[in-house]
Amino acid sequence: MLDDETLRDIARELVQTVHDNVTIDWTLRENVRANLRRLVKRILRKHGYPPDKQERATRTVLEQAEVLSAG
Repeated sequence: MLDDETLRDIARELVQTVHDNVTIDWTLRENVRANLRRLVKRILRKHGYPPDKQERATRTVLEQAEVLSAG
């Protein structure tokens, strides 16, 4: 599918986007969550991530962000 360098670029951009867009109560505010989902999907599309796997990848990114922000 995607080479290692592309996956690294995606990961870096996702981490920066999540970091820049989460707030203290982001898990409780649907508008913030929706915006973050939109940004994650945009990054995946930009880097040619397979469309059939984008939804699962988006859920995974949000779940990981929730875990990190809880800790």
